[in-house]
Amino acid sequence: QVQLVESGGGLVQAGGSLSLSCAASGRTFSGHAAAWFRQAPGKERDFVAAISWNSINTHYADSVKGRFTISRDNAKDTVYLQMNSLKPEDTAVYYCAVGGSYMGDYVTRPPDYWGQGTQVTVSS
Repeated sequence: QVQLVESGGGLVQAGGSLSLSCAASGRTFSGHAAAWFRQAPGKERDFVAAISWNSINTHYADSVKGRFTISRDNAKDTVYLQMNSLKPEDTAVYYCAVGGSYMGDYVTRPPDYWGQGTQVTVSS
């Protein structure tokens, strides 16, 4: 079992930046892919970004390419999401996830573990 706790969400103006963190505990997550998803009100949960266990491969949704960067520090059991040039349409609850398989922006196998989510609100 892996427990995930996100932090770093908040309110920011359009064009601003936020950095999300996700700390893992329990079973080691270093051998598994990690990802971020988001869910806006009234919408389905969407894939945002994923990173392989060794950080060699990253995948991004088209909507965030060039603006968001996913990274991880296996020594700290933490995965990050740096979000720049934020837009109002980025407003959502952001969820960290561990496990799963990804090809481009397609989730070929869903994650095994989910965090509780952190709210990101971008004002216009």
